[in-house]
Amino acid sequence: MAAAALREQLNALLSSMFSQGLVDEQFQQLQMLQDEGGTPGFVAEVVTLFCDDAERIIAEIATLLEQPIVNFDKVDAYVHQLKGSSASVGAQKVKFTCMQFRQLCQEKSRDGCLMALAVVRNDFYDLRNKFQTMLQVVPYLFFLVFDLQIITTYKVMIDNVCVSCNLKITTLVFLLLKFITRYIMARSYAGSF
Repeated sequence: MAAAALREQLNALLSSMFSQGLVDEQFQQLQMLQDEGGTPGFVAEVVTLFCDDAERIIAEIATLLEQPIVNFDKVDAYVHQLKGSSASVGAQKVKFTCMQFRQLCQEKSRDGCLMALAVVRNDFYDLRNKFQTMLQVVPYLFFLVFDLQIITTYKVMIDNVCVSCNLKITTLVFLLLKFITRYIMARSYAGSF
């Protein structure tokens, strides 16, 4: 039940990200790679790297635009890098804003670049907040499914033990303690996200 509610919350978040134009089909491709490759943390790792990189690039651009004489070629290079990173993760809105930003760099308009930086920063922070929400939901969803698998496995084992009645109660208690230990470890791991 809880897993279904979290999955529904995640799907609603992803739908809103697509409908707002924050992400595009490239982001879907990343999700498909994760699902097909059996690598549960792939999207989280890519998104985290993108956010860290974008944060650094935006700070570099801001520093360059604060200089008395702006090196627009360098600003353009950073904006181009941000555009490429955005395209690779499917950050559609940031990518489009970077395309407009590059035009202002070519025009060597400091005021235009400062306004574009504010828009890029806003678009990025909006996307980053959505990504952070997504990354908070995904681990809990994974561990809820994991919890159900553990419970089912141990329930079958305990049912088999009780049916056969050949096992002492100490073995049954040991199995229960083992289950509880794994359950607590899984929960504490999920809480570290």
